[in-house]
This record gives sequence, C-alpha cells and structure tokens, in this order.
Amino acid sequence: MSEPIPESIPTSADPRSKRPTKKRALTPRTAHSAEIEALFAKPDREIQIPGSVPKKTLAPPPEIVANVQGSSAGAGSGEFHVYKASRRREYERLRLMDEEVEREKEEREFLERKAELEKKDREKTEKNKAKREKARQRKAKKKNGNKEQDEQNGKEGTPVPEGGQVKKLGPNPAAAKAKKDEENEVLNGGGEVKNADEIGLVIHDDD
Repeated sequence: MSEPIPESIPTSADPRSKRPTKKRALTPRTAHSAEIEALFAKPDREIQIPGSVPKKTLAPPPEIVANVQGSSAGAGSGEFHVYKASRRREYERLRLMDEEVEREKEEREFLERKAELEKKDREKTEKNKAKREKARQRKAKKKNGNKEQDEQNGKEGTPVPEGGQVKKLGPNPAAAKAKKDEENEVLNGGGEVKNADEIGLVIHDDD
C-alpha cells in the first residue's frame, strides 16, 4: 500500500486539484441521461442524425501513381504485394459492379410487379364500379316502371295512396264460390228466374 503522502493521492481525489471529477456511466440509463444533458447544454449546435446505410463505393483513384509497373522482366520482390493490392482493388470493383447490377434488377422487378398489381386493382375496381352502375340503373328503371304503372292505375280510377304504391288484392274465394253456385242453379233449372215476364209473349188457353 502506498504511503499517505500528497504524491500518492490520485489527482482527481486531491482537494488541491482544480480538475473536475470524472463522471462514469454506471448504467445505460445514466449514459442516456448524460447524452441528453450534453445535447441540451449546447442547443445551437447542429445535430448529425445518421441516415440510411451508406452506399459502398470505391475510393477515388490517386492523382499520382507511384511505382508504375513496367514491361521489364526483372521485377523485384516488392512488386508481388503491389500486384496483390491492385488485384484486390479490381476484384472489389467487379464485386460492387455485380451488386449494383443485381440491385437494379431487383428494383426493376419490384416496379414491374408493383405496376402489375396496381393494374389488377384498377381493373377490379372498374369492374365493380360498372357492376354497381348497372345495378343502380336496373333499380332506377324498375322504380320508374312501377311509378308509371301506378300513374296509369290512378288515371283509371284506382285510388293511389300517398306513398305512390298500389297494393294488389287477390281474388275473394267466398265471392267466387257464391257466383259459381248461382250459375250452377241457373243451369240446372232450380234457381229463380228474374224478369220472366219480359222474355217473349205469354199465351193463355181458353177453357
């Protein structure tokens, strides 16, 4: 253990030191709180918000190319590493080109599929719209036909109610039966003949 002398006391714990004490984040909550306090401490400072994943691109080519490989046969041992580095850069360039072509292909297929789905939805919507329009026209035509029939019935003397609809009554079975019985009695000769004196001449025999 070190001796209790001023030199053995940490600088942050020395009361004579003007250095501020270090604040260590003990939990994620305190770390998040410290970040928020740092942001509110300087509200005028511009905040850099990370965007989407940056697109992979190759480094720009150097303006000055040193140690250009020539056509001489006696290349040194250091040229092998230069060749490997140039080959790695070329493979990376080809890989990025392939990824870009694949991305363009996927995007084109997505747009085509999207356009096809939109076309199907539009056709289905137009078909349903035409079907609804036909049903509406058929309903309106039927309503106009009933209205014209009601008007004709009203002109012929049938009382038309306020709603404009006429209720059709079926045949009365009791009246039909009575009429049929009366006709049968007349045909069988059992019924009473009305207004018999008006039919033909009556001749009386002299005794």
